[in-house]
Amino acid sequence: MPSLPMTAAGHAALQGELSDRIRIKRRQIAERIQQAIGDDPNLVENSEYQAALTEQGLNEARIADWEAKLARAEIIDVSKLSGETIKFGATITLRDEDTGQKRTCQIVGEPEADPAQGKISVSSPMARALIGKSMGAFVAVEAPGGDKSYRIEDVRWLP
Repeated sequence: MPSLPMTAAGHAALQGELSDRIRIKRRQIAERIQQAIGDDPNLVENSEYQAALTEQGLNEARIADWEAKLARAEIIDVSKLSGETIKFGATITLRDEDTGQKRTCQIVGEPEADPAQGKISVSSPMARALIGKSMGAFVAVEAPGGDKSYRIEDVRWLP
């Protein structure tokens, strides 16, 4: 099974979320199930019980998914990386060729990606277009919203 690259911060956040789901969320859901059983023992028609069971199934699926991702995790220490060529962990400043607007993003692992925070997945169209390029290069990104052209203004290695 292939490894799953992620930053140390992303790994820690994923572990924290997993721990929360195991130690806190599981208990809360079990309490909801017990309460629902006490309120209405006819489980087939007990909507609160059915909703709690559904939530329990979703929580357990999420736990299994995160455990699998953490087992495959390859933690990359971004602070030890350097160079002018873009690769995993790089923080890049781009200028949109159409609008002139600047945008900063960091290439991170899939589980920690959050485009609203400027963290793009290493497997995203944007990251795939950027990897291997260096400052001053122009890149064309084929994205679901349409093709975009960017100029790479800066490449940094921030922890």
